[in-house]
Amino acid sequence: MKHLLTLIPYLKKYRTKLILGFVFISCSIALQSIYPLLIGSAVDSITRGTQPLDLLIYSLKIISVVLFSGLFLFLTRRTIIVTSREIENDLRLDFFSHLQFLSKDFYDKKSVGDIMAHATNDINNVRNFLGPGIMYSSQTILRTIITLSIVFSISIKISLIALAPLPIISFFVYKVMKSAYRRSVKVQEAFSHLTSRVQEDFLGIRLIKAYVREDYAINKFYNISRDYQNKNLKLALIESYSFPMMFLLSGFSMILVIYFGGIEVIKGNFSIGNIAEFLVYLVQLTWPMIALGWVINLVQRAAPSMARINSILNTTSTIKTTHPKIHIKEPQIKGDIVFKDVSFHFPDSERWILKNINLTIPYSSTLGITGRVGEGKTTLVSLIPRIYDPTNGAIFWNGYNIREIPLDVLRNSIGMATQLSLLFSDTLEKNIAYSSDKVDSKRVEYCAKIAGLYEDVKAFPDKFKTVIGERGVLISGGQKQRVAIARALYKNPECLILDDSFSAVDTQTEKEILQALKTNYQNSTQIVISHRVLTLQNFDKIIVLQNGCICEEGTHQQLLELGELYYSIYQKQLIEEELKEVN
Repeated sequence: MKHLLTLIPYLKKYRTKLILGFVFISCSIALQSIYPLLIGSAVDSITRGTQPLDLLIYSLKIISVVLFSGLFLFLTRRTIIVTSREIENDLRLDFFSHLQFLSKDFYDKKSVGDIMAHATNDINNVRNFLGPGIMYSSQTILRTIITLSIVFSISIKISLIALAPLPIISFFVYKVMKSAYRRSVKVQEAFSHLTSRVQEDFLGIRLIKAYVREDYAINKFYNISRDYQNKNLKLALIESYSFPMMFLLSGFSMILVIYFGGIEVIKGNFSIGNIAEFLVYLVQLTWPMIALGWVINLVQRAAPSMARINSILNTTSTIKTTHPKIHIKEPQIKGDIVFKDVSFHFPDSERWILKNINLTIPYSSTLGITGRVGEGKTTLVSLIPRIYDPTNGAIFWNGYNIREIPLDVLRNSIGMATQLSLLFSDTLEKNIAYSSDKVDSKRVEYCAKIAGLYEDVKAFPDKFKTVIGERGVLISGGQKQRVAIARALYKNPECLILDDSFSAVDTQTEKEILQALKTNYQNSTQIVISHRVLTLQNFDKIIVLQNGCICEEGTHQQLLELGELYYSIYQKQLIEEELKEVN
């Protein structure tokens, strides 16, 4: 229950509606508690011999009480259930907002399917507790108090006899709660596993089809789904004990009332109307006992769900601005970028990706980075926008340690495009203008021209209004990369980082894009990662990474004269180009 206590701030926000809901519950329960007395009076009136008009009056009174009780019950649902939906929306928004500001290492460890399970199933479980759970538990408590007060006022002896099974119910409820909680946790874990599997399969649907692994995927999903079903059935088995036991024990109470109440009627201490009242009150108490079992079920589902949600809400980003220099503005970040003794390894790994990197990137210069696969090129450029932070050393921009620059200022100064460019299921222009709330059509076209995309877009029926589908499925790989480059340029960044963004682009288009960048973005620092050394030959400086270190550094000509790794890569690629021309 401690995890559910974290919902108190949300409840406080809507306390007026909740208080109003409790008022409606009180009115509804009070009216429902009156009509058993009216029934008892009507039965006693019949046994004494009454007139049809009196029975009609009793009937009208009972109908009126029931109608008004139903009205207040409707108002109860209109307040408490609606409030639960509003809290659900707030909780989901807070959950999503919190996820936006968590650092990349969180997503490296957490699967998307698991996060989706939290955002859907877990939050829905919490909503059920906040709505029906609170409403029915309030009704149960209030109805029990009022009903017990009335039946004890009628006869203490018969009340004690009728309520004798209650301790058995309490013990049974305790055992059910304990078992249901354990099984509910397993159900939530199985659901997360299921959603993770589905999410991965749909993301990899092309691979599944290419390798004809549809049957394999179906069988794997079947096994996971069957496991989820079995865990749900085990939970349902525990829950299924609740209702029959409640009815059995309440039925036993009725038998006790009829037997011992009948004896009291024979003795003249009780009336038949009193027995009728007791029976109706016991029926009314049956629902609270049943609702209690249901509320327990809701609590047992909500508690582990809220625990899982809290585990994420309590996770803090490892990327924080330390001693932020708030006065720093984006135009001030125009100086050199300097790496001082920078080393990096992932938190859960002892393998150093980068080792003692010392590098100065002058303002408005162009830097090329190359090297074999897995040498730390992407990691190196990811340290500048603080996707990750260095394990050792520091990075400075215009003299400021980037840890002291506010994150939004730092990242707004950087435009980044990667090899695997994520595009949204939206129009081309909105993908390009993603960094802004408003779309500047002229700037979209300008950036598209520099990125070598404009001529392609002209051939589309809807031009820049073309919807490109989920993850840009309706355009080619080369077009995706050029959209990503245009998106990075749209920010007009102080530092432009292109991480192998020309891998799906032909050599001629690549040259045109690089020339356009050199001409139109002279006042920005440009960092380009490429495996094609010919791409980097006109850059101000080129570094070659090997084993996480800068093994070579200089201009294209200087590196060729060294005759080492860069030279061997260059020679190999020249041969490959010649073979292509021959073929």
